[in-house]
Amino acid sequence: MPLIAFPTSQLLWVRLAALVFTCVAFSVAAHGAELSHRGMADWCIFCWAFSFACTLLVLLVEQFGLQTRAPVSWSNFPITVACYAALLCLSASIIFPLFFLKDQYLRNEVRDHRIASTVFSCLAAVAYMGEVSLSKARPGEVAGYMATAPGLLKVFQTFVACVIFILISDPVAYDHHAALKWCMAVYCICFILSMGVVVLCVGELTGCLPIPFSKFLSAYGLLAVVMYLTATIIWPVFQFDKSYGSRGRNSPRVIAAAVLTAFNFLLYLADLAYTARLVFVTV
Repeated sequence: MPLIAFPTSQLLWVRLAALVFTCVAFSVAAHGAELSHRGMADWCIFCWAFSFACTLLVLLVEQFGLQTRAPVSWSNFPITVACYAALLCLSASIIFPLFFLKDQYLRNEVRDHRIASTVFSCLAAVAYMGEVSLSKARPGEVAGYMATAPGLLKVFQTFVACVIFILISDPVAYDHHAALKWCMAVYCICFILSMGVVVLCVGELTGCLPIPFSKFLSAYGLLAVVMYLTATIIWPVFQFDKSYGSRGRNSPRVIAAAVLTAFNFLLYLADLAYTARLVFVTV
């Protein structure tokens, strides 16, 4: 009877571990955790289910040797998926216990299910971090752009921007001064451009740009640093200074948005420094 032999590697085992961990996390949460706060519950289950589906897709394509038939750049797609999955599972690992384990009146069975989901979510985040570590480009190695430090920083930038959008949109925290609307414009413009770079690299579309991709990255990186610098200064000034009509808006969400704005500024600054030193772009 013929046997099908699947080549094994450390990367394969890490992906299989992530697949199992995310599957257990969303299965246990969906069927025994009795989740009531639907907004956050849906987000956590989405994080696990999305990560599971993308990892399964990557495993199937690689095990059946379909990389050349995939309509994306396979040197960029798997690590991009792994990086987003790591951030999604990490966010679920923080949000899920904060919203669903603080209730002291939970039945033991329900609490056990929620604890299990949290544990497996943390394990999935660690597995995806391991996959990113194994897949990223080493010094002197020619690899896809998304496997380099600037590529991974693009993923972090877009994810942090999404968190900022969530924090300042409900309730709206940028509508009482034109300067704060400028900050919102900064978040949107830089998010769109960073996500555009990710899509161009994963979709092998960098050749469609009217200028060389490396020059586009340098110009965009400099623009993003300048724009985020203004937002890093303007957001806390116009939110926390009562002379600008802050009206007591110093809520944890506004403070968190200020911190994440400064953090994203540092990410863009590091991105610009790496891009200036990058001597190859392979997509």
